[in-house]
Amino acid sequence: MAAPSTFGKTSRYYIGNVKQQLRHGYGIYVYENSFFRYEGEWKAGKKHGHGKFLLKDGSYYEGEFRDGNTYSGEFLNGELHGHGVMQYKDGGRYEGEFVFGVREGHGMLIDKERQTYRGGFHKNKKNGEGQMSFKNGDHYEGDWVLDQRQGHGVLRCFDGTIYEGQWRNDAFNGQGAMIHCSGVIYDGLWINGRPAVCPKTMVILSEDIIEFSQRTSITFHVQVQNEEGEIAKNENGRVLRISAGIKYTEPVKNQSMSFLEVIEGFEEKRFQSPFGYECINYPLTNNSIEGREQKENLLSDNQSGCESSNMPLHSVKSDLENGDDGAWRAGDDHKALDDFHQEIPNIQTTDEEAALPPNMRTEMGCAVFRDIMFGPPPASILHLLNQAEADKNRGKKLSGKMTSEKTEKMTVSQEKIEDSRVDPITKESKFKREQVLMDNNNAVRPGEYVIMVEDITTPPFLGQTLPPAFKIIKIQPAKAKSKVIRKETLGVSSI
Repeated sequence: MAAPSTFGKTSRYYIGNVKQQLRHGYGIYVYENSFFRYEGEWKAGKKHGHGKFLLKDGSYYEGEFRDGNTYSGEFLNGELHGHGVMQYKDGGRYEGEFVFGVREGHGMLIDKERQTYRGGFHKNKKNGEGQMSFKNGDHYEGDWVLDQRQGHGVLRCFDGTIYEGQWRNDAFNGQGAMIHCSGVIYDGLWINGRPAVCPKTMVILSEDIIEFSQRTSITFHVQVQNEEGEIAKNENGRVLRISAGIKYTEPVKNQSMSFLEVIEGFEEKRFQSPFGYECINYPLTNNSIEGREQKENLLSDNQSGCESSNMPLHSVKSDLENGDDGAWRAGDDHKALDDFHQEIPNIQTTDEEAALPPNMRTEMGCAVFRDIMFGPPPASILHLLNQAEADKNRGKKLSGKMTSEKTEKMTVSQEKIEDSRVDPITKESKFKREQVLMDNNNAVRPGEYVIMVEDITTPPFLGQTLPPAFKIIKIQPAKAKSKVIRKETLGVSSI
């Protein structure tokens, strides 16, 4: 049982009950600054329960105390009223207006996690206009209703993402626009923090199989669509990459292949197609002047600093964040959403990479890869193609009536004599055949290929990466008439 006790110095003392050397129960405490005095209940050395806090000028607060909260400020009829500072036991702090003991009006609240809110309060809750800096680095400025973001507001995230629009129940709800840190822009309706109509798939517009001839460039039209097959017109800036592949055949070691070549064949990067087989990457090139100029301009901008429409998102964010006075400016956000546009093709530094098709950003859910050509097969793929051709020719017998016995009797001198007697026209034909063979080695081989378009937006927009889109390509010999569909609605054209 707590026993009454008196201890302390003359200028600061306590009279009342104690327990285990701590103030516990009812007691009176006079501060060293005799302007303050407390009479009431204690618990484990802290004011807790009903009590009365008196000031020497006659004002006082009488009511409930909660384990260590301390207040300094104005009182009215014994209650916190007017401007004051409350230091909470959990480390939080409030400075602002009180009305009969509750936070009401304008104030600043720092919670135990060091998050800071400045703005209006109603019945102890954030209400009205206010701005808050969160512990993860995000900053919100806008409307609040009973501790939740509701109404119109602007959220600037630590990663550079900006959202401006309507809020309800502390989430994006209603009409709003977002500039994502990846460069994707969505302007439309939101429901519970997500776009009302989310993209689900990508489609390469054409017939199921696209046919065209060697040394022919082609343009691919791609759409980002929702579940209903409608174009996601409210979305811009998703980054798409186009690539090609050829069916992978397991290499078989033979006398003409070295051990290293076999190992390289097995290590070739492969991807799974939806057509029942794996593919290895096949090189594409960009044949358009526009594409080459786009890369040159990008490299120039990269060296001299980003300007105009190539300005990166973090620069836009910096302009939004800091005005002449360095303050946040919500009014500039609409302009940023309207003006921000960014097309980022590949940033290449070598001649080989400079020929690659540029990555494209979608505009109103669409992207166009112009003047795409299949390049010559690299050495790693040439082995597979030669092996396939060798398999086709296997089993065929050589034509001619020459016997093995006569062949063995043919001398080197006879070969030279025969060669010297060949008709010049025949020599010219042989030269042309060799030239054709050389040209074929420097061009894509006729056959079946796969085109793949991938969503490589980084980081993924709202955590979602769209599945890749595929099409089968059949390339015919150059002399064959192109069968490419030329209608724009199919998205394929030949040059």
